[in-house]
Amino acid sequence: MNKFIVVIFPSESEAYEGAKVIRGLQDEGNVFVYGMTIVTRGSDGKLATRDTPDESLRGTAVGAFIGGVLGLAAGPIGVVYGAATGAVLGSWADLLDHGVSADFVNEVSQSLTPGKTAVVADIEEFWTAPLDARMETLGGVVLRQWRGDVESDRIESEISTRTEQLADLKAEHAQAKAEDKSRLKTRINNEEAKLKTAADRAKSKMETLKQQAEAKIKLLQDQAEKASTETKVKIDQRIARIHAESEKLSARLHQAWERTRDMLKP
Repeated sequence: MNKFIVVIFPSESEAYEGAKVIRGLQDEGNVFVYGMTIVTRGSDGKLATRDTPDESLRGTAVGAFIGGVLGLAAGPIGVVYGAATGAVLGSWADLLDHGVSADFVNEVSQSLTPGKTAVVADIEEFWTAPLDARMETLGGVVLRQWRGDVESDRIESEISTRTEQLADLKAEHAQAKAEDKSRLKTRINNEEAKLKTAADRAKSKMETLKQQAEAKIKLLQDQAEKASTETKVKIDQRIARIHAESEKLSARLHQAWERTRDMLKP
């Protein structure tokens, strides 16, 4: 499973060295990096993003993570974004979609004090020890947050709840007295509109899952071109898991979407 890591360093130069070490761990096959950048907190308390030397390590989730977690962690002081990041301030809903907890936001905020710099990455690691040991030698402190697809779960749950509510309303409408039918019909129309919105989110999420899987696979394929034979085997295994995980989530969402289509039939 993917995770976000935030490695806090005493200075910017050490953070850049930490980013190089993480890329080295990737070359060794100890981690897979889907996105990485560097963030520093100035003496005025403001956060500013820096680009890593290797632009290929910038991933689809890192910008959203920085905009959300680090933006909220900045509090009223605010955030200054690097021009190349394109990041925007996120919301709690965005963070929850990435499986980020309030506790992690607080931990990052308390650790990334003025004058310190952090490497932020979206990675997968087989063991935590190699990363922890090498970051420690550079004076880095590693914070981790497991990533879960909370958004898919929420969409699926909402569709399940709304289809049940709509079914109950339609059953009540069929047996209602004449004077109650108009009021119930209005409620049915409102529920159908909400269910249609949830169905649209399910379709959009399925497309997003497909795009995210394709982006990750492309990054892994690029890494495989420069990898050792042993690492290429690990990369092929990871690609297979990405396909399987994406298809499993998409199948669940498609099934939920099918329920909305059946319920919304005239």
